[in-house]
Amino acid sequence: MSEPTEGACQAYARSWERVEGAESFPLDFTAVEGNMDNFVVQIKNLAQSLYPCSAQKLDQDMKLHFLKNVSVTCNDGSPAGYYIKESKGSKRWLLFLEGGWYCFDSQTCESRYETMRRLMSSTKWPLTRTGRGILSPQPEENPHWWNANVVFIPYCSSDVWSGATPKTDQSDYAFMGSLIIKEVVNELLTKGLENAKVLLLAGSSAGGTGVLLNVDQVAEQLEAQGYTGVQVRGLADSGWFLDNKQYKFTDCLDTISCAPTEAIKRGIRYWGGLVPESCRQAHVGEEWNCFFGYKVYPTLKSPVFVAQWLFDEAQLTVDNIHLTGQPIHEGQWRYIQKLGQELRHTLRDVTAMFAPACLSHELITRADWTDIRVKGISLPRALHCWDRSLHHNLHINSSHSHQKHMTPPVRGCLLQLIDSCPWPHCNPSCPTIRDQLTGQEMSVIQFLKHMGFDVQKMAQQQGMEPKKLLGMLNNGN
Repeated sequence: MSEPTEGACQAYARSWERVEGAESFPLDFTAVEGNMDNFVVQIKNLAQSLYPCSAQKLDQDMKLHFLKNVSVTCNDGSPAGYYIKESKGSKRWLLFLEGGWYCFDSQTCESRYETMRRLMSSTKWPLTRTGRGILSPQPEENPHWWNANVVFIPYCSSDVWSGATPKTDQSDYAFMGSLIIKEVVNELLTKGLENAKVLLLAGSSAGGTGVLLNVDQVAEQLEAQGYTGVQVRGLADSGWFLDNKQYKFTDCLDTISCAPTEAIKRGIRYWGGLVPESCRQAHVGEEWNCFFGYKVYPTLKSPVFVAQWLFDEAQLTVDNIHLTGQPIHEGQWRYIQKLGQELRHTLRDVTAMFAPACLSHELITRADWTDIRVKGISLPRALHCWDRSLHHNLHINSSHSHQKHMTPPVRGCLLQLIDSCPWPHCNPSCPTIRDQLTGQEMSVIQFLKHMGFDVQKMAQQQGMEPKKLLGMLNNGN
C-alpha cells in the first residue's frame, strides 16, 4: 500500500475533526462474526494507512547526529554535529549555517564561553530541533522548500565558519568552522546527497557570511569527488556587513563595540581563518577583506542570493548606534539613513537579492518570512524565481562556474528586489516594531517620532507638504 501524501494526511485530519463531537455509539461486532478474518485485515489496512500520518508528524523535527570524525570539534573539543530531517525521494538539499557573532582573542572567547556556551560546545545541545521559515516542513510556512532534505549545522566554532585549527596543549580553543562544513558534507554523501540535484548552502548573520566564505569550497569538494551533477548555490541572509566607520569610535574591548574591520583582523589571525582562494589572491596580506560581502561576492563562482535588511540591527550595533528607549538625535538619524544608502550601493552588482528597508536582523528563519515583500514580491517567491532562472540557464557540463553572471530569461521574475525608500520601516510589510522598554507595538509614524524623526523638518528638506510625506511613510512609497 502506498503511503498517503502530507495533503492526504491533512485532509484525513480535517475530516476526523468534523466527525469529532458527533454522537458516540457502542461498537456492534455481531455483523462481522461470520467473517472475522476479513474484518481484521481491514482494521490492519486502516491502521497502516493512518500510521504514516502520525509518523510524518513525529518525523518533522530535525534529529541530532554527531560527526563520526571526532577530530573535527567545537571550540571546547566536544564533538561537532548537525541536525537532519530527511525527505526520501527529494533531490534537493538545504544546509543551513547557524549565526551568533564570534570571539577574536582569549579574553572575548572566555567571556563567550561563560555567557553563551552552546555556541562553543555541543554538551547541552537538544536531541531535536524544529525548523522555522525556510527550514519548516509546513508548506504554508515554507512554500518552495518544505519538502527538501533539511540540515541545520549548529554554530560552535565562533570563527564565522572560517577556521581550520584544532585545539592543542598551547591553545585554549579549536576553531574549525570551515572543517565542520566539509565534514558534514562528507557524511551526507552517504545519506542521499550523492544523488542530489541541488544543494543550497544557506545561513543567517555570521552563518550568512559563512555561506559567502564556503559556498565555492563546497562546490569544489563535490566536484573533486566526482559529484558533478550537484548544483551548489548559496543563500546569504543578514551576513552582508560593511567595513564602514563607526558612528562613535570605541576601543576594541569586546565583540559588540569592536569595529568590524578590527575584530575580523584580530579574529582571522586567532582562528587561522580560511577565505576563498580567488578572494585571497585578490587581497593578499589583507585577507580580512573577504569577510565583507561586497568584496568577496565578485570573486565567487557559485550563484549566490543575498537577503539583507537595509538597516541591519547587528551592523548598527557594531557601528555603536544603540536603539534603546531614548529618542535618537539628528546625527544618529543621518548616520542610519547613510547606512541604508551605502548598503544599497554595495548591492548594485548583485544578480539576485532581496533587500527591504527595515530595521531588523535575520530573515529566512522567521515563521512570518512570507509576509515581508519588496515591490509586492515575497522572499520565498523571489527564491523560487531564482531557482527557475538557474535551472533555465544550466548548460550541459557547465559545472558550477559563472552561473551567477548569466541574465535570467524567466519572464515575470524580478531578481533584484531592493527598496528605494530612504527610512527604516518605510516599507509597510516590515516586521512589527515594538518599543524596547514597554513591549508595545508601534506604527511606522510612532516609531519614526520615537527615533527623533521630525516630519515638518524632513518635509521641508524634501520640498513637500508634511501631509504628503506622512502619506508616503504610511504607504511605503
